Amino acid sequence: QVQPVESGGGLVQPGGSLRLSCTCAVSRSMFSLYDIRWYRQPPGKDRELVATKTSSGYTNYADSVKGRFTISRDTAVNTVYLQMNSLKPEDTAVYYCNANDRSTGRAYWGQGTQVTVSS
Repeated sequence: QVQPVESGGGLVQPGGSLRLSCTCAVSRSMFSLYDIRWYRQPPGKDRELVATKTSSGYTNYADSVKGRFTISRDTAVNTVYLQMNSLKPEDTAVYYCNANDRSTGRAYWGQGTQVTVSS
């Protein structure tokens, strides 16, 4: 199944850390062609791009998370991680994984995982 599956969300105190995972149940060769992006949607706000990891290794971050979040890719298990450190209450959102298949141009969304940063 191409649809990405996110995991790792939860409740954390300000200054804490979480690691999100995005896994695609496809072959390794297919996954190698996917650009993966993490988006988030805070309560009452629009969805925004947080981090990008392309199939060629290009990495990019939103200004609001630079220096705190790290996106990485493990091709052996078809998973992209989002390590989130120094979390702030404004990081509270539903985090979504988007997988874009470069060979077809089709994009697939996960169901999202809730991250809540609160004391």
